[in-house]
Amino acid sequence: MQNTSKVLMIRPLHFGYNAETAVNNSFQVKGDSENLAEKAVQEFDLFVAALKNEGIDVTVVEDSPDPHTPDAIFPNNWISFHESGIYCLYPMFAPNRRKERKAEVLDVIQNKFHYHQLLDFTGYESENRFLEGTGSMVLDREKHLAYACLSPRTDIRVLEDFCKKMNYRPVVFHSTDESGQAIYHTNVMMCVADRYVVICLDSIAEPEEKKFVTDTIRTSGKEIVPISTGQMNHFAGNMLQLENNRGEKILVMSSAAWDSLSPAQKEKLTQYNRILHASLKNIETNGGGSARCMIAEIHL
Repeated sequence: MQNTSKVLMIRPLHFGYNAETAVNNSFQVKGDSENLAEKAVQEFDLFVAALKNEGIDVTVVEDSPDPHTPDAIFPNNWISFHESGIYCLYPMFAPNRRKERKAEVLDVIQNKFHYHQLLDFTGYESENRFLEGTGSMVLDREKHLAYACLSPRTDIRVLEDFCKKMNYRPVVFHSTDESGQAIYHTNVMMCVADRYVVICLDSIAEPEEKKFVTDTIRTSGKEIVPISTGQMNHFAGNMLQLENNRGEKILVMSSAAWDSLSPAQKEKLTQYNRILHASLKNIETNGGGSARCMIAEIHL
């Protein structure tokens, strides 16, 4: 299934601007640091409460003080869970983000859900090859497609290894911002839902690649909902469709993303599913990630 009602989220302890990730994350801007960790916790708690109120089963794990992990709030980059009972661990670009792979997080999941097989891709870190989970890849779980824009954090060799072991077909392309810098994660420029795909096609400069991606989406039977580069910069690509405990589809995003959409786009998305949006201003600015980055879906 494309959607799940069960998710993992990490409640931040030392959230802050991470200089190690800022080198290739143009969405990340060092904002007001006064009481930043407290502000991030407030945004996190309100977001979790909104998800739970909509009938989403949120497993919250408190981050630990040691080791220091300023980006622990974004767990989908280092772990993913799959219906077959497999969970994957991924190679991370920033050395201080590799410390997020904490045993206590896995213990909580193991106690609540069943999984029996680990696919560990972290050995690629020794080769300086990276694939940051469902940040680097946007998965069409039903069609077994792995959309991925190549960047310093998304290596094609690791992607192909994942696809071979998980029986996915890679859909590889290049995506850049206005300055020509590679988009650091695919999930900031596109979102795959059950019947549609939100995507910033303007960020794919190569015409053949744009046609390849467009044709793949349409062949998969999904409608394309295009967003502009400006909307992408407000995290309108960083959405995630979930399903609540009543079987209703819910599209999750930040309030900045929602506010950036046109009335026609809002109407289109609302035709497909209900919308949940939350204010994540401090997390988005300093962390360079938004609502989707904060959620690791549990398909177990």
